Amino acid sequence: MRIGFTRSLPAGWTGGFEGLNPVTSMSELRDVHPRSIWEGVRARIVDGERMTLAIVEIGPGERVPEHTHDNEQMGFVIEGALTFTIGGETRTLGPGGSWRVGPDVPHHVTAGEEGAVVAECYAPVRGDWMSLPQEDPCPPLWPTS
Repeated sequence: MRIGFTRSLPAGWTGGFEGLNPVTSMSELRDVHPRSIWEGVRARIVDGERMTLAIVEIGPGERVPEHTHDNEQMGFVIEGALTFTIGGETRTLGPGGSWRVGPDVPHHVTAGEEGAVVAECYAPVRGDWMSLPQEDPCPPLWPTS
C-alpha cells in the first residue's frame, strides 16, 4: 500500500513533518481536518504529487479578498451561490457553475446569503497552504449524510 501525506512538500522544503497526516490513496472527507484559509473560509485539502484538491466552505456573505497565485485554479459550486470576479469579469454562480483562473490572474469571491461549498483543484500543488492553521475535526457541510 502506498502511503502519502495530506500536505505535499514544496520544492526546497527543509522543515519538519509536524501537522502532516499520513493517508492511504483513499480517505473520507470527514477525516480531513479543515484549514482556515481566510476568516469565514475553510478548506479540506488533499494534495497529490502535482495538484491540490480542496473542498472549500465559505460562510454566508464572506469575502475572499482579491489575490493572485502562480497556480492554475478550476472549480465548481456544489451548494449555495457566490459572486466570482476573475480578471475583471464578474458572474454569480450557483450549483454546477464552474470557473477557471489562470496563473497570476487577480480574482476575488463573495458568498451568497446561504454561503457556499465548492470543489477546487490547483496545479501545481498549493505549497503555500502548508502553514495555514489546522482546525479541530468537525463534520463537513457537504456531503450532508
